[in-house]
Amino acid sequence: MRWRRLNGNKIEKPIEDAVRQTIIEEQAKGNRIKICIGSDSQERSGSYEFATVIVFLREKKGGFMYIRNERIHQTMSLKERMIVEVSKSVEVAYALCDIMDTYDVELEVHADINTDPSFKSNIALKEAMGYILSMGFIFKAKPNAFASSSCADKVV
Repeated sequence: MRWRRLNGNKIEKPIEDAVRQTIIEEQAKGNRIKICIGSDSQERSGSYEFATVIVFLREKKGGFMYIRNERIHQTMSLKERMIVEVSKSVEVAYALCDIMDTYDVELEVHADINTDPSFKSNIALKEAMGYILSMGFIFKAKPNAFASSSCADKVV
């Protein structure tokens, strides 16, 4: 699974190394960084396309993201799909958490799950929140989960 930038340029090195280098460069420029990780998915022709993003926010100076897309060929319920999205985000967050601690960077995991019970995705809210919080990460759901509901949604 390859990572890329929004402009399509591939990230050639392991994602941990790319994130570490990016944090070092941004901090050297005097930028305070926060990282938000989120995933989204779409059903397409009997399979599911997933996008996971690492969003780098520069305090008061915009941001940018790294993107990973993948396709899964299997049938799954909506609840299962929501949990798969969350697991993809947690997997990336877990791989990066030591780097975040080393460079004192805040990390949030965003779930594309609505907190309003009238929406279908709400069916997975408790499980997703429990999973993310039990891993020690800051949890955000809609409408505050822009990494998944806006950024990943645009590239899935």
